[in-house]
Amino acid sequence: MSLSSEYRAQFAWRNWSRILDRLPQLSGQVVLDLGCGVGDIATELVGRGAHVIGLDNNEEFLHEARSMQLAGAEFRMHDLGKPLGCTDVDGIWCSFVTASFAQLQPVLQSWAESLKTGGWIALTEIDNLLGHEPVSEHTRKMLDAFAEEAFAAGLYDFHMGHKLESHLECAGFSISHAFTVEDQELSFQGPAEPDVIQAWRARFERMPLLRKFCGIEFPRVQSEFLDCLASADHVSVATVHCCIATR
Repeated sequence: MSLSSEYRAQFAWRNWSRILDRLPQLSGQVVLDLGCGVGDIATELVGRGAHVIGLDNNEEFLHEARSMQLAGAEFRMHDLGKPLGCTDVDGIWCSFVTASFAQLQPVLQSWAESLKTGGWIALTEIDNLLGHEPVSEHTRKMLDAFAEEAFAAGLYDFHMGHKLESHLECAGFSISHAFTVEDQELSFQGPAEPDVIQAWRARFERMPLLRKFCGIEFPRVQSEFLDCLASADHVSVATVHCCIATR
């Protein structure tokens, strides 16, 4: 399965309607979809009346998004760490991207320059991505140490979700909604469905830094983690956080 296909499959596991229903009325609005991926959220935003400009730095995803020929949307290659090159937009949507910016506040301040005064931003992010139990104490310490190392190196913040509110406020935004949502892949209780376990297997294979960090223990860590997800005793400590704020 291609990476684009994997991302498209994940759409059904997210609780998007609960988030989208909290947005302002979108008819006639221009919305930036940052990290637009394969265009699945753009489709939802267009369906609610918005004109969408999707930005991503993955050409495979952009090709998939453009292939839909979605009226009311355009998709551009862009590095989200650089100025967005858009002005006076009504809103910004960004889901599961912010954790890649360990220093998020200056990035948010840069994004805010594209918004109209009074414009809105909606961020969705996971907190404690690898926080699933039960795993052995040794494996938990290894996963936690990996998360700490990734943050210290400025590569990824595994605990970004619960920080969204404070980052937005420090960047000059006013919070209007802050809440968590369940997610059939990332934040759920009880055993995962087989297709979810397969998605997690693929995610581990796409984490070369975790493989390097674990060394010869990587196969054991991956197997134990997947067994945890399949267990009737599985408990997710991970949470999906959503914040909607205005400039």
